[in-house]
Amino acid sequence: MARFGGRTLIEATLSGLRGAPVDEIIVVVGPEGERLRSISAAHTASVVENPDWAEGMSTSVRAGLQACAPDARAAVVALADQPLVGAGAIGRLVEAFESGARVAVATYGGEQRNPVLFARDVWPLLEREMSGDRGARAVLARHPELATEVPCDDVADPADVDTVEDLRRLEELEAPEHGGTIGQRRN
Repeated sequence: MARFGGRTLIEATLSGLRGAPVDEIIVVVGPEGERLRSISAAHTASVVENPDWAEGMSTSVRAGLQACAPDARAAVVALADQPLVGAGAIGRLVEAFESGARVAVATYGGEQRNPVLFARDVWPLLEREMSGDRGARAVLARHPELATEVPCDDVADPADVDTVEDLRRLEELEAPEHGGTIGQRRN
């Protein structure tokens, strides 16, 4: 709910996803669910509550996967605190999936980050092996053969907002006097 670029961080993230080649956007929420419901609806995203949010990120990934349509062939996991990861990165992951990737992982500077696309046949593995606050990262570390790396340096920026200082740093980068544009990576 922190303010970023004249709107909430979640609004900035959802705006950046506009035009992504996905059938639905699901926002998984914890105790802030009611406040996020109207924001999500304005961006045609549905909200799923995660009553186990305090147990870590893995429970949110599970809740999101379980909320996907029964005919969904894959799911992309993106984080609400990364407003500069948008439709361009998601598009590249979907292209990799359409070319045969079971897990497509965005990379920046050669480092695996978010978002990540998981083909439906990988979901049972995630369900079995995810735990705590590490989400799918630990699963991918145990099964590196599943991951197809997808460079996204030129279409997205993985900067995330975990602290007030992170938010200020991101705001400085995005200020018009610095030439920043939300959703575009600066070189």
